[in-house]
Amino acid sequence: MRGLLVLTFLVLTTPAMAQSAPFALEVVAEDLSSPIYATAPAGDPRLFVVEQTGTIRIMQDGQFLPEPFLDITSEISCCGEQGLLGLAFHPDYASNGRFFVNYTNMMGDTRVTEFAVSADNPDVASPQPGRDLLRVGQPYDNHNGGWIDFGPDGLLYVALGDGGAGGDPDGNGQNMRAQLGKILRLNVDGGAPEIFASGVRNPWRNAFDGDLLYIAEVGQSEFEEIDVLSLDDAGANLGWNIMEGAECFEPRVNCSQEGLTLPVHVYSHADGCSITGGFVYRGSAIAALEGRYIFADYCQGRITSLLYADGAVSEVTDWADQGIEQLEAVTSFGRDSAGELYITLQGGGLLKIVPAP
Repeated sequence: MRGLLVLTFLVLTTPAMAQSAPFALEVVAEDLSSPIYATAPAGDPRLFVVEQTGTIRIMQDGQFLPEPFLDITSEISCCGEQGLLGLAFHPDYASNGRFFVNYTNMMGDTRVTEFAVSADNPDVASPQPGRDLLRVGQPYDNHNGGWIDFGPDGLLYVALGDGGAGGDPDGNGQNMRAQLGKILRLNVDGGAPEIFASGVRNPWRNAFDGDLLYIAEVGQSEFEEIDVLSLDDAGANLGWNIMEGAECFEPRVNCSQEGLTLPVHVYSHADGCSITGGFVYRGSAIAALEGRYIFADYCQGRITSLLYADGAVSEVTDWADQGIEQLEAVTSFGRDSAGELYITLQGGGLLKIVPAP
């Protein structure tokens, strides 16, 4: 991971470097196995890091514990766009120990499964899974989505891509009888999943900020997009595969946009190829980032932020122009219980966004 070591030297320790960004990138780890997410239960000082290969590891006091919190390596298909893809802790995890994972099983199909922490060790989960909350067949091995999280309404939200291949050949995005190409939500204590939003291609990392859901939607061949929905927007159609970004896709011209919710921000493939969604910053360490949605592109590795308010986007900032190095293969962002943000890299790196020196 030579690039990460150089990044540490350039960004964090070189006083002569012109550094106008209010933050820097601190290397936390370099040898993880395809890290793909990082999160923590509310009020918990530990950081739980999801490895796509099938394990969840705990970082405590700056060190990773030797034993994984959960290891389902034998239950998943990996890798590419498959594997252990999502983790969500129950809002009452501190008292009930319940958590949920999203993964592709050995057949390549999506499962959302409940687990619980062990009764005698808070750093290890019980190896026996609970019930499957969701089972969805996957016709191809890409566009699995994989993000899950609890919304402020206490429901579990699940992002599912359109099933894969290219161009949505099965028409799942606009098929309201299909669960693929949707963002679903469900009550983990019972009840069937319902469609919160349709018309998605491959939502790669979403995040709640209050009652707003930021959706990073990976495009087909021309555009990447960000959509923002409130809980009141249940039933929204984000347009795929009628639209790619804010342009017609099928048909290529004169498509009807009636009833569609268009993205709040779009960038073309001249500036990247696959968006990696992040979070709205609500930590306390970097005041200049307060309220900014921070995201990246998998291919170009440029950290970008924007401000969304009252239905409009402003202050779009490419931090590569402000001294922040471009990264290689940004797979996801993470957030600890204090609201501070992390970045995971396909090659094994875990970075933390910290105040500029």
